[in-house]
Amino acid sequence: MARNIVITSGKGGVGKTTVAACLSAQLARKGQRVILCDADFGLNNIDVVTGIEHLVTYDVIDVIEGRCRAKQALVKHPDFSNLYILTSSHSAPERYVSPQSLKVVLDGLAPQFDFVIIDCPAGIDDGFHRAVACADEAIVVATPHVSSLRDADKVITLLKSYRLRSLSVVVNKLRGDLLLSGESLSPSEIEKLLKLPVLGLVPEEYAIYGGEFTDLHPAFRMLAGNLMTGKNKLFDVTKKYSGVLGNLRRLLKRRL
Repeated sequence: MARNIVITSGKGGVGKTTVAACLSAQLARKGQRVILCDADFGLNNIDVVTGIEHLVTYDVIDVIEGRCRAKQALVKHPDFSNLYILTSSHSAPERYVSPQSLKVVLDGLAPQFDFVIIDCPAGIDDGFHRAVACADEAIVVATPHVSSLRDADKVITLLKSYRLRSLSVVVNKLRGDLLLSGESLSPSEIEKLLKLPVLGLVPEEYAIYGGEFTDLHPAFRMLAGNLMTGKNKLFDVTKKYSGVLGNLRRLLKRRL
């Protein structure tokens, strides 16, 4: 039976969808059978992020309204043999989708998979509750900025009312140079603020956000490993800024 995990955030722009997509791909690369479900019915861009928009025939609305079976709506990613994407409402974006109807679809698929990763819309509106109602676990994505952490804290309060099996945080877009200089909150400080464990750290690098989807950053390998094993091995975002060459990188980055 799959672990249903919702990836959520307090605000937009923190890289939630990127984290959901890259984590799903890395889990699939590790041999896990994964569904990546786009539960963001407003923006619905998981297919674009993963590069499979030209392969989509059916979406979850087609499944709910009986035009196809759930398996027919799954798009197998051409580069990750164990990754299947379930897109949201391209055919009818104005349709209302109840939490119960989405949960029925995902629960029907869950026995054949190891993970169902649910990309949740940002904020705390109806779309948030629909996505969380389908999950047993939650990962909150936040950046190390006060506004992001404040919004994340509000989301965490709501998530706790759902009595999920586990709650954790992924700190995204973390700059190693600022962490070394003390200008950014550290992972331990973020854990104290949010009162949740940090499951993964993802550095702020162009290769993650502007590169090919198949070029997965090592930070996501560690994140996937932590999720599978329960360990807490975090990517060292400061390594490239250590030593003589690292100091030069820090100076150059501060001048840009």
